[in-house]
Amino acid sequence: MRIPSLSRPRSLAGQLFAMQAVLIAVVVAGYAFFTYVSDRRQAEEAAGRQAAAVARAVADSPSVRDAIRTPDPTAALQPYALRVMRDTGVDFVTIMDPRGIRWTHPSAHEIGQRFLGHTERALRGETFTETYTGTLGPSVRAVTPVGDADGRIVGLVSAGIRVEAISERVRGQLTALLGVAAGALALGAIGTYVINARLRRHTHGMNAAELSRMHDYHQAALHAVREGLLMLDGQFRVALINDGGRGLLGASGEVVGRSVADLGLPAPLTGALLASEPRVDEVHLTNDRVLVVNTSPVSGGERRGTVVTLRDVTELQSLMGELDSERGFTQALRSQAHEAANRLHTVVSLIELGRSQEAVEFATAELELAQALTDQVVAAVSEPVLAALLLGKTAQANERGVELEVSQDSRLDDGVLPEDLPSRDLVTILGNLIDNAVDAAQGSVPARVTVAAYTEDGELVLRVSDTGSGVDPAWADLVFQRGFSTKPAASGPGGRGLGLALVRQAAHRHDGSLTVTEAAAGGAEFEVRLPLRTAPVPGGTS
Repeated sequence: MRIPSLSRPRSLAGQLFAMQAVLIAVVVAGYAFFTYVSDRRQAEEAAGRQAAAVARAVADSPSVRDAIRTPDPTAALQPYALRVMRDTGVDFVTIMDPRGIRWTHPSAHEIGQRFLGHTERALRGETFTETYTGTLGPSVRAVTPVGDADGRIVGLVSAGIRVEAISERVRGQLTALLGVAAGALALGAIGTYVINARLRRHTHGMNAAELSRMHDYHQAALHAVREGLLMLDGQFRVALINDGGRGLLGASGEVVGRSVADLGLPAPLTGALLASEPRVDEVHLTNDRVLVVNTSPVSGGERRGTVVTLRDVTELQSLMGELDSERGFTQALRSQAHEAANRLHTVVSLIELGRSQEAVEFATAELELAQALTDQVVAAVSEPVLAALLLGKTAQANERGVELEVSQDSRLDDGVLPEDLPSRDLVTILGNLIDNAVDAAQGSVPARVTVAAYTEDGELVLRVSDTGSGVDPAWADLVFQRGFSTKPAASGPGGRGLGLALVRQAAHRHDGSLTVTEAAAGGAEFEVRLPLRTAPVPGGTS
């Protein structure tokens, strides 16, 4: 939670609001000023045209020409000029003689005085307008000549409108303009506030520096997290993926924007990513990894997307398999220790009874039996890791009432396997196949599992068959999928098995194959073939 501070920079939304409000104010003020200047100029031009029209109309009036020829022109022209001023809205109409002596004026005491302004162009027969300061103050005026029937100029007429009156007209228009501008500014400010309030919600009130810093942390966290992180949008397209996610999914090229269905992932994993309900700690297999998948829909009124986390448990799964084997070995050793104690008590009892020869024969027979089993396994498979696995699995199978035997076809000398075929994968493959076969054979008569391991045509062949009930041909493809199990308790597609799926994954990781057929004894026979990329040591079966 952030604590507000007086020195804390304004949020991004606040900065945008202030910037937009200032921008709108400047635009509106600029438009108002431009309109004021333009309207004033237009008003002055209109006033000049109005004054010129009034002046020409007065100059062309026959009554004005007749009054000029009278001994006292003012008596007739002054009332006429005042009437024209009232009817046309001009501020003055001055009629004068060619020398500029006024016959009319709005102020009676100015009659008989000289006209203040220019008359030279009018005396030459022109009509012109000008802005001049006269007795009524600055005004826009027009001056035009009055001619008689012979074309002589017998007088002049000047009509004008005071600049102050023009300014009053413009101020009236400016008031209306400012009202419109204020409304536009208020409307723009409200719209900007609404937009920025929405932006403030989306940015959680953070300023630009905080958003930039959060983005940097976000990118650093994505690259630092080793677990896979995948974010899908509402249409199940990849919106974000980190480096860990790319590595775990084996994705290459541009992934963002592609649908999950187009990533080429295994069908069960694709189905989990496309599911609308959350998934918790689901185990899924890719070509070479065991992944724990968690999905969580993004909360919101509508479907906004899904957050997916991927955790690699390939090594953990392998270690768990090895731990199970070690646990089985331990149980077998415990059982053998118990049997050895019983046999030792038997030997001691025979000696106490004075039957030493029978005690020696009994102990020798037990040693020969144990050594024969070891010799049989080592003679067939001298590769140390597989030999140890077979010995341990033999003891485990015997504890469960299942006989595990190594086929006479087996021949796998030490050093025949290349370095690029790790023993851990061999333990995963053969160990899971034997466990699966023992589960299937347990309870059958006879209960037997047969293991064969040899090289043939540049391939390592591992074959495990049992005397169980076999695999339904309808499940021949499903048996290798995660969730299928050959155990009687889960003998169907709804089982929870993972062993055979791990076997197939390990085989495919080394470009090998895994098949299941019916065994000669009626059970199932699983065969794995792994190519040997380096030439085998002489002595292997070919």
